[in-house]
Amino acid sequence: MDKPVGPSSFAAVRDIRKRTGARTGHAGTLDPFASGLLLVLSGAATRLAPWLVGLDKRYLTEIDLRSRTSTGDVEGSHLDGGDPPSEPELFGRLERLRGDVELPIPAASAVKVGGERAYRLARRGVAVEMPLRRSRIDQLDVITYNGESVMLDLRVSSGTYIRAVAHELGGHCRTLRRTEVGPFRVEDADPERILPPAEALPFLPAREVDAATAAAIRQGRERVAEDVRVLHDGELVAVDGTVLP
Repeated sequence: MDKPVGPSSFAAVRDIRKRTGARTGHAGTLDPFASGLLLVLSGAATRLAPWLVGLDKRYLTEIDLRSRTSTGDVEGSHLDGGDPPSEPELFGRLERLRGDVELPIPAASAVKVGGERAYRLARRGVAVEMPLRRSRIDQLDVITYNGESVMLDLRVSSGTYIRAVAHELGGHCRTLRRTEVGPFRVEDADPERILPPAEALPFLPAREVDAATAAAIRQGRERVAEDVRVLHDGELVAVDGTVLP
């Protein structure tokens, strides 16, 4: 689905669950202030979450370079202000962010620090040193730049906080939109379009087996190769070496 700005990912999924009555989840959270592609998994497809949450993501974000905020986005309080980085400074920082990087996890996140969610500590005003997370930024293109803000098109590894990128550039995310998750694009998001589980992992090669082989796999009498999806009569039998119940 193309999640609008406002509702949380949980709320968006809850609405679908109410309409369908089926067990429903998603494969990667989007903050309430963000919009864009949210992969919704319903019924048997919820079993595929482990293979979808780790897919690379693509985002379009507008970063206000005039100040950082406590959350890294428009919902936080301003931490500092002043002159935005000069053009040479900005492009130097962008260059250093390309490739493998370690970025601090934003305080307004669900990561646990000392056994408690970081965002709950932040709400109480408890200052904590947030851990670093290793990320990979494969694409970091400038779309527009006017001295006070910059629009970026990013392709990143799963778990990369775009708010942390904004912080490293000296600003905060004014807008954030997820445009791709692995092979899936927001342009193709359609509430009426339902992909069967057998088609939800197109990045894995498919191997069709007969009924006897499918039964042997389910009973543990035949090993399953990794990096493939095994199908019988249009249904998933196993994925990436894991037999599905």
